[in-house]
Amino acid sequence: QVQLVESGGGLVQAGGPLGLSCAASGRTVSRYAMGWFRQTPGKERELVAAILWSGGLTWYADSVKGRFTISRDDAKSTVYLQMNSLKPDDTAVYYCNLGLSITTLRASIVLGSWGQGTQVTVSS
Repeated sequence: QVQLVESGGGLVQAGGPLGLSCAASGRTVSRYAMGWFRQTPGKERELVAAILWSGGLTWYADSVKGRFTISRDDAKSTVYLQMNSLKPDDTAVYYCNLGLSITTLRASIVLGSWGQGTQVTVSS
């Protein structure tokens, strides 16, 4: 199964930027959709951004649309999330995973083992 390691989280002031990375190993990921999820205590993990294997199609949750950008480098088996204009509501643990399609990611049907995630904290 694919192992995923997220990095890049930290503490940032509201309005600031932050970039996350997720490195995958154990399987070639170039033919899969990849996504970023986030979770806060007491809430279910939610998909915030996804990108198709070709990189030509992306999807964003309404809450992050226009502020977050997902990209991927299949040669490095890495997916990125650039977050701009961060808000306190973006505070969460961020995870990445992969799936057969953006549709299955939106249904939280994933193919990889969940990593430790990376904490993002946005101060007001």
